[in-house]
Amino acid sequence: MTKDRYIKVAQLKSVEAFRARLAELGLDDLPVDDSVLSAEAGSPLAEPLSFGPWRIGNRWCIHPMEGWDAETDGSPSRHTLRRWRQFGRSGAKLIWGGEACAVREDGRANPNQTLAIPENQSGLSRLLDALKSAHQEAFGTTDDLVVGLQLTHSGRFCRPVTKDRLEPRIAYHHPLLDTKFGIDPADADVVISDDDLQRLTDCYVNAARLARDVGFQFVDIKACHGYLLHEMLSARDRAGPFGGDFAGRSRLLVQIIERVQDAVADLPVAVRLSVFDSVPFRTSRAVGQPMDFEHLLPYRYGFGVNADEPLEMDLDEPVRLIRQLHALGVIGVNVSCGSPYYNPHLQRPAIFPPSDGYRPPEDPLVGVARQIRAARTCKSAVPSLPMVGSGYSYLQDYLPHVAQAIVREGWIDSVGIGRMVLAYPEMPADALAGKTPVRQRVCRTFSDCTTAPRNGLLSGCFPLDPYYKSLKEAKLLRAVKESIKASDA
Repeated sequence: MTKDRYIKVAQLKSVEAFRARLAELGLDDLPVDDSVLSAEAGSPLAEPLSFGPWRIGNRWCIHPMEGWDAETDGSPSRHTLRRWRQFGRSGAKLIWGGEACAVREDGRANPNQTLAIPENQSGLSRLLDALKSAHQEAFGTTDDLVVGLQLTHSGRFCRPVTKDRLEPRIAYHHPLLDTKFGIDPADADVVISDDDLQRLTDCYVNAARLARDVGFQFVDIKACHGYLLHEMLSARDRAGPFGGDFAGRSRLLVQIIERVQDAVADLPVAVRLSVFDSVPFRTSRAVGQPMDFEHLLPYRYGFGVNADEPLEMDLDEPVRLIRQLHALGVIGVNVSCGSPYYNPHLQRPAIFPPSDGYRPPEDPLVGVARQIRAARTCKSAVPSLPMVGSGYSYLQDYLPHVAQAIVREGWIDSVGIGRMVLAYPEMPADALAGKTPVRQRVCRTFSDCTTAPRNGLLSGCFPLDPYYKSLKEAKLLRAVKESIKASDA
């Protein structure tokens, strides 16, 4: 099987053709509206949403992203500021976290990741000002706009000094991920200690206090995509208070939330959560295959994973955790899955793989539907907790049609976009204005925004955004892709 066997969404020229393709794939339960309504015509996406103490102006959300483009001191570069201005112009009224900000320097995913540390207070202020000023200019008010800041530690995927060298701080030795990323399974020093986790909790509290002082309205405690707080949720083989049973594996996340709430009582907390995972897949230019896992059954190394069939999800523990987060006073959950580092076809469905990925083992529409259904299950389990869904970009031209339908049906409260906003930041505004999407700007999931940072470059939409096309990094990225193509020949 090759990517050529999948029908590209861009080839589906009508809603009817799109629906027919969904039916061929057994996805005809996915709701799709015939047309996209404007706000004036009563679009469900234009309905306000209660979120903590606020009333958000519509149901569009921008996901937090890593641009690999800040200065080495963690302050924003011109690229970072431009991206935040694009978020402001998007028309979305919920900016979930804007940026994945490391709470300490050794927890950065790359040396150009934004930092949520006191020395970068003015940098974070400039980001927030850029976004809000752009939104004010485009829409005349920020009264119904809510902006948060995502706080993170990259754990297994720390690269704080150079872009080509991992300096991992892992929750436990994962037999497959250790092999995939070259970690010595006998090296105890890479496992983050309980004492260091206590110190890390202090860093989250300090970062939250900083976010409040800058003017962010909430913080997102990131627990997704293979980073530290996500990995802790599967640490069954970790001894001590932060591993073992469900209470131990969720203890660090709960502790951070409670400490932030105690120390910064006027700052609400939200969580972006990978609610299911899977076995790591091999990096390959061929169709993706999971790493050998049969000798590890029942599988103990995932969260939201069926231990007997680890290529399948099991949402019992994730739903249990979401209920606990709700009881703690968390104001919202952004539902995601997997990791872009070891199973990107789940987390970022795309027909064109990133350079460290593999050809999709399924039609990417199957991956989109899987995320939408998982989010629906979570929402049904805790209906009073606001939830944002993920994984929609591969819907491309039909993203607004599906977004409008699933919000109307109550499958999710808010539709979050990430890659799409890099290519076409005005998609939410255009949809709410009743405009036809600009096909030339719709993200086609070429994965350049992932391939570039995987090769030490900044992230952006190099194929469709003239700004990125004009940068010297565009030439470097072309050289990377040509080298990959040559190696495949």
